[in-house]
Amino acid sequence: MHKFKLFKTWVTVFGLLSTTSIWAQSTTPPVVPSAPVAACPVLLNHTFPRLQDEKPQSLCQYSGKVILVVNTASYCGFTPQYKGLEAIYSQYKDKGLVVLGFPSNDFAQEKTNNQDIADFCENTFGVKFPMFTKTSVTGDSAVPFFKQLAQDPGQRPKWNFYKYLIGRDGKLVDSYNSMTSPESKSLVQAIEKSLARKTS
Repeated sequence: MHKFKLFKTWVTVFGLLSTTSIWAQSTTPPVVPSAPVAACPVLLNHTFPRLQDEKPQSLCQYSGKVILVVNTASYCGFTPQYKGLEAIYSQYKDKGLVVLGFPSNDFAQEKTNNQDIADFCENTFGVKFPMFTKTSVTGDSAVPFFKQLAQDPGQRPKWNFYKYLIGRDGKLVDSYNSMTSPESKSLVQAIEKSLARKTS
């Protein structure tokens, strides 16, 4: 009789342990795979110092936006285009447009100091769109970003205020020479068409 009671107790304990184990397994929350992070387009996989404080800025942060890239200068006949660039940025930024300015002295018409460039742009034209420190944009010394931009259309900047339009997919849409003003019909239409295209 004593042995039977011990056996019964052992069976009861074993059953409770088994039930507890099964319950613990059944209540363990399932592992949910994290959503894949969208890859940065190759064309935007570059980092440049911000003009105002020289803090590194990745162009990947503009993935999914329509981007207008412009090489700028402070002492050029086209310098007043800053006003048009700021106007078009202000008009379309809430729809997904960003203008990126890259001051360059490749054509010997830019200030020597980055802070002087920043002050000039803000005080003279009220520039609010993102700008970066002085950059080489043409020839063998051009940074890789501008070399890539020159490959697709086969056009490198031939003067200041050359423009490149990049779509939401991070691919080059078209390039525009210095004579094409920011308010030109062809450029505005291309921007609006690119903004209308949603990324998949």
